[in-house]
Amino acid sequence: MSGPLLLAQAVGRIRSRVGAVFIGSHAVFRGKDLHAELGDAGWLDLYLFGITGRRFSAPKLRLLEAMWTYTSYPDARLWNNRVAALAGTTRSTGNLGIAASLAVSEAKIYGQKPSYRAIEFLVRLRAHIEAGGELGPLVERELSEHRSVGGYGRPVTGGKDERIEPLLKLARSLGLADGPHLKLACAVEEYLASSGRARLAMNYAAVIGGLSADIGLSPREHYFFLFPLLLTGMVPCYRDAAERTAGTVLPLPCDGVAYVGVPKRRWTNAGGPQAAPSKRRG
Repeated sequence: MSGPLLLAQAVGRIRSRVGAVFIGSHAVFRGKDLHAELGDAGWLDLYLFGITGRRFSAPKLRLLEAMWTYTSYPDARLWNNRVAALAGTTRSTGNLGIAASLAVSEAKIYGQKPSYRAIEFLVRLRAHIEAGGELGPLVERELSEHRSVGGYGRPVTGGKDERIEPLLKLARSLGLADGPHLKLACAVEEYLASSGRARLAMNYAAVIGGLSADIGLSPREHYFFLFPLLLTGMVPCYRDAAERTAGTVLPLPCDGVAYVGVPKRRWTNAGGPQAAPSKRRG
């Protein structure tokens, strides 16, 4: 079907394969009656059903929820929480502040993008090995092309990631710690350490990527699942800042700015500018 014909058929209507609400009657969510058939679903259960069209067992839902809770840090020094706190101190609305904080969570070296890159790499690595390839060459190619491997190394500190062991402990208790992608994630860490790259230890992104892939999420589904990953720590930072005197979160005094531009000018009675002695700070 041609583009113009598709556009003509779309005029005045919205086609949907995921659901619709019939006001005063019922609502359909991915082919099921939201209240009659999905009324027993928890929020995470429904959220994942919306993303994937599938429902997951209670142990899998518990582990996926823990991926969120184990990285819920209400610390305003963290880059995205700082946005929430600054929104609170300027008296922005909560929706705007938290939305901005969520938006900057999709950063290149923090948050969603590294997490997507980690699960995509592990899924690709598994397919590579099942096709007869070896782990080492693919890891080396990743390092050559990107100078890093998604899910390995921690920008803030090269030390141990405090979230990993509690999450793996829970995964083991739920019988979800023996999947092929998580095993590959550990094998990559061992390879990096044996080749003199111990600083590239496995971080949280590799662990949750491996676990999510073993649970059955695709990289794109994992990406959508991660949207609320850091949300729980943002709201406390916003509220704490909003309940303090306005403008007291990271205030920047004028004399704290090192200005190196055009020097200040003094206007004369003749109406023309006259350069004043420069007080620039280097």
